[in-house]
Amino acid sequence: MTYPETQLRHTLPLLLICDNLRDPGNLGTILRSAAGAGCSKVLLTKGCVDPWEPKVLRAGMGAHFQVPIINNLDWEAVPNYLPTNTRVFVADNCGLYAQAQAQMSNKASDHGWICDRRLLKFHKYEEEEEDLEDGACEGWLPELEVQSYDSDWTEAPAAVVVGGETHGLSLESLQLAESTRGGRLLIPIVPGVDSLNSAMAASILLFEGKRQLRVRAEHLSRDRSYH
Repeated sequence: MTYPETQLRHTLPLLLICDNLRDPGNLGTILRSAAGAGCSKVLLTKGCVDPWEPKVLRAGMGAHFQVPIINNLDWEAVPNYLPTNTRVFVADNCGLYAQAQAQMSNKASDHGWICDRRLLKFHKYEEEEEDLEDGACEGWLPELEVQSYDSDWTEAPAAVVVGGETHGLSLESLQLAESTRGGRLLIPIVPGVDSLNSAMAASILLFEGKRQLRVRAEHLSRDRSYH
């Protein structure tokens, strides 16, 4: 597929990975945000809704023709689509156990991956989470640094993982973040608010990444003008 020249000129070293995202409206909105932010591509893992499903197309408002979309990927294949030295960051979800509690509460659909409190710098899952993933125990689950979404995380090419509405982030996404020296991006929200809609949170992270890259480019341009 050929993409508009103006879109290609504004493409950034920023990727989006959708992890088992099943809601058509959310995916379409996320694709629209990814195109607007200038993402270089969007990767969809197996389990995501078909991006060409009519409801996704309607919510995408033409985004499908503005940004490359690669769908139905096994996690083993995802690294093949990442530029060299890409760091993978996941939206923080307060741990799989908190995620399970949210799912059991039968509240809004997008539970478990945006936290309403700041966490310790390093977060380790507890052993009581083991029933959520076979063999997922404290001894080997990834340990990722938690950082605020507005801290500098775009020094190298970056990929942002958005978790699905029902199950949140997969173990594979956490392992990929760990292997690429990435981390967990925390969007702080006020106490009493359960979570952010997945499309809304993805938009916040992508446009924050765009802002950081723009500021860095401006600083580099200013430095060159001084020499």
